[in-house]
Amino acid sequence: MTDSIDSKLAARGITLPTPAAPVAAYTPVVIAGGMAYLSGQLPFAKGGEVMTGRLGETADVETGRRAAEACGVMVLAQLKAALGSLDRVERIVRLGVFVASTDDFTQQPKVADGASQLMLEIFGDAGRHARSAVGVPVLPLGAMVEIDAVVAIRD
Repeated sequence: MTDSIDSKLAARGITLPTPAAPVAAYTPVVIAGGMAYLSGQLPFAKGGEVMTGRLGETADVETGRRAAEACGVMVLAQLKAALGSLDRVERIVRLGVFVASTDDFTQQPKVADGASQLMLEIFGDAGRHARSAVGVPVLPLGAMVEIDAVVAIRD
């Protein structure tokens, strides 16, 4: 499955970045009971800077979708670092998507689809997941989107 996953990533022009280091006292991935629990991942642009802004104020839905996809790429990078191979991913179980947005912005699900579509394209049916998408006033480092995840893994 790794060759298939690597091929799908390459076909989309995605090279997994070095996983982001924690910005406080936590670990990026905890593995317990056949599950991987991922701490919130921020969106990093190609140049390495955090994608910042608020939906409904300084960013539109398409920009937010790209930020959510960038968070999804960091989820994959963290998984690969923790598991050694994305071949160990059995299923993406859940994504929690936090969108920095104004109080009148209501398109959080459309923004979250940036990450959801990535998981479907990379893992097929195993990428189909439960999800929440909520608006918040501010995220760490001024990030536009933050995503945490729960992933079922193989031994």
